[in-house]
Amino acid sequence: MLLTYNFQIYKINYAEIYRGAKHYLSEPKPATFSNAIISIYKFDFHSKIEQTMEVIAIQKSALDGMKNELKALLELTENATQKYTPIFKAEQWLDNQEVCLMMNITKRTLQTHKSKGLLPYSKLNRKNYYKRSDVQALLEAGQLDNTTENGFIHE
Repeated sequence: MLLTYNFQIYKINYAEIYRGAKHYLSEPKPATFSNAIISIYKFDFHSKIEQTMEVIAIQKSALDGMKNELKALLELTENATQKYTPIFKAEQWLDNQEVCLMMNITKRTLQTHKSKGLLPYSKLNRKNYYKRSDVQALLEAGQLDNTTENGFIHE
């Protein structure tokens, strides 16, 4: 009985959506992309069980225009970041915690190494990153005997 009741509710909603969409699509709308966003029509139906069903109708030409603009934006982003990808692919970057574990030092000691210029770093979104090769070089200069082949300290 409950399944039939739910089916009838959804059947009514789909009928309302169809009538609303048919009415909306019969009206002439501008086909330009700039006006398409304004001409989006939003259907909002409430069923008896207080669930909202929402349908957005948009012209195909406007959708194609949005797709093309998104593709162009993606291409622009890829072109802008393409020259930096070899930097990050060639070198493994470590954060503060990984460097502290690798060198068996505290965060304060790491800060001292940074401020003295012993360990170069790069800052990205207020977070420091270190090249693994720089950390390895610092380890080799001081305490090579207590690290494994991957650079981490023996426990």
